[in-house]
Amino acid sequence: MHSLLLHNGRLVSTADKTLSPGQVGFMNGWGVFSTLRVADGVLFAFERHWARMVKDAALLRVPMPPDAELFRRDLLALVEGNQAYNATLRVAVVRNRGGNFEGTGIDREFDVIAFTAPLQAWGSSVKLSVEENARHAANRFAGAKITSWVQNLNWLERAKSEGYDEVVLLNEYGQVSECTSANVFAVTDDGVWTPPLTSGCLPGVSRAILLEEIHLPGVTIGERPLTLEDLYSAQEVFITSTTRDLLPVASIAGKALRRETASRDRLLAAFTNYRASYVRKAAGLTAVAK
Repeated sequence: MHSLLLHNGRLVSTADKTLSPGQVGFMNGWGVFSTLRVADGVLFAFERHWARMVKDAALLRVPMPPDAELFRRDLLALVEGNQAYNATLRVAVVRNRGGNFEGTGIDREFDVIAFTAPLQAWGSSVKLSVEENARHAANRFAGAKITSWVQNLNWLERAKSEGYDEVVLLNEYGQVSECTSANVFAVTDDGVWTPPLTSGCLPGVSRAILLEEIHLPGVTIGERPLTLEDLYSAQEVFITSTTRDLLPVASIAGKALRRETASRDRLLAAFTNYRASYVRKAAGLTAVAK
């Protein structure tokens, strides 16, 4: 983590004591968050991250800041303060009041906290373990990105202790849902497929960009229920997230996967070009505004 964080519109040192145990969101994981890629000083796909946070906050009854543009400017001030022009940015909106153990003297309905960190080196591929019954697809909160993240952290920590890098999470029907912090794609003879949102997976921003913005001749990208056998028999499997882009999967539960990379290579090039175009456009608009 870099030296400054954003707390309710102010830049403060990460060493400062700015939070109270009486803020119910911190004690109960009652909040929403998102992780953004900062690319050349631009918050890549900010609009998509904001829209998802607003949707999840409404579902979870978490108050949100009313002004998206002010929210964005505050995040950019954090980027500038840390000189984190190519970095990872994590932002959370946490509910402060409610329940039986609300602290006294809390005058804000919510807190906004954000910090930046260097981009992580993920390597050239990942090895995945498997966790059954890890997503409840029928749950009304399935797919919401909430700050109560302990299950994901627990599964990931155990996987790493066993020599894996990430975890494939199955839902109650035995279908592939997602990883702890990434979506899953499988390349087959008839297309590139990712589990539908009805699998219980989170609607990742990189996932949405591939589905909605990337169009390649001869390549179908879509949603389809997937099983572990589908992944084992695929031409290639890759995972996507804000900071991983499209990262190949080398093995699942110790079973080596095929690595026919032609489709993923084309998709990665198109995705990288899309981000570069977004950054150029956003930088141009900022220059005009100044």
